[in-house]
Amino acid sequence: MSAIPLSTISDRESLENRTYAKVTLRLLPFLFICYVAAYLDRVNVGFAKLQMLNDLQFSETVYGLGAGIFFIGYFLFEVPSNIIMHRVGARVWIARIMITWSVLSAATMFVTSPTMFYVIRFLLGVAEAGFFPGIVLYLTYWFPSSRRGRMNALFMIGIPIAGVVGGPLSGWIMNYFAGANGWHGWQWLFLLEAIPSLVLGIITLFYLPNTIRASTWLSDNEKQLLEENIAQDGGGANKSHSVASVFSNPKVWLMAAIYFCCMMGLYGISFYLPTLVKASGVKDALDVGLLTAIPYTCGVIATLLVARSADRMRERRWHFAIASALGGLGLFLSTVYGDNVVLALMALSLGTAGMLSTMPVFWTYPSAILSGAAAAAGIGLINSVGNLAGFVSPSIVGWLKDVTGSTNAGMYFVAGALVIGAGLALLQPRALVNK
Repeated sequence: MSAIPLSTISDRESLENRTYAKVTLRLLPFLFICYVAAYLDRVNVGFAKLQMLNDLQFSETVYGLGAGIFFIGYFLFEVPSNIIMHRVGARVWIARIMITWSVLSAATMFVTSPTMFYVIRFLLGVAEAGFFPGIVLYLTYWFPSSRRGRMNALFMIGIPIAGVVGGPLSGWIMNYFAGANGWHGWQWLFLLEAIPSLVLGIITLFYLPNTIRASTWLSDNEKQLLEENIAQDGGGANKSHSVASVFSNPKVWLMAAIYFCCMMGLYGISFYLPTLVKASGVKDALDVGLLTAIPYTCGVIATLLVARSADRMRERRWHFAIASALGGLGLFLSTVYGDNVVLALMALSLGTAGMLSTMPVFWTYPSAILSGAAAAAGIGLINSVGNLAGFVSPSIVGWLKDVTGSTNAGMYFVAGALVIGAGLALLQPRALVNK
């Protein structure tokens, strides 16, 4: 049956709200759960560190390099992965990503030397390359820019939720399973936390539609409305459409620099939050895990509130800049009060909330200037360059800790990057990004 012309529907706004609610309920919970599993597998090495370094006699420098080398593989394969997804579809490609990274994450349990640690972490980055920017790109197929900040937030709160859930879970696994089958607690951590990604990857093959038109749960009218909104939203004359134009576009490189600063904060917190909590005077792994849930809970609330405010006000630059600056302030204060559990947690909560709430606001930027294949390449390029901070941040923090005996100098470095990112965000043309 052909679609009823939307012009004959008396209350288009009501239909639009119902349709987007339907799409959101169908896609976002599943994508969110996938991201929780992805991020948990990426950063659970931060909890494994609490036992792994002593068991394997690794230095802080070895740990920092191993944690960060993930992002070299990620960087090299990010753009090709996103272009492939744009061509073959999200369903098969996202499933492939999740299944391969789950296998490699579990294989980390067999690490016995620094070289093995580096190789596994590098291959894990190669396997996961394309997942995050692929989902960001996928959301642009469904939601116009006026709704994208909130949708990005619903997806990206997977990061702090992974912390809320993953902290206590990781601490419990390392305590409860230590010695079972002759394995260390950190070995069980890598094995058990890889299982959800494997299961979700298989489900993706049957659950995720590639396009609006391919969905079986939308009516013809709903499909037409969504497609019209995306077509109108992507019709800007100043947008870049070709892949080649991405690499010569200074606006893209500015976005990559901003995102690099943002990621310096994210991975400074992700890989060292358990260490910072332990340094404040908490010794038991389960207690460390439970307390790390507090900053991430603050991050969930801040992410949703900031994204909602940015969408409602159609203002992106100052929302990002203020949140990023507060993130830097929180990390700085965490060093000032590092020997006081309560004050350190308050500072880390401010830092985590500020840093995490920048992300959904930031990811409304690329679609303002890119569309089609250029969006696939541009989002991949921005994410890959930005995520090089995942190599730089833990490597420098780990090295500085070995040199100085404290994480303070590393946290100053990370906090400074967040403040620089706040300044760079204000260089974005207001008319371009405030949509």
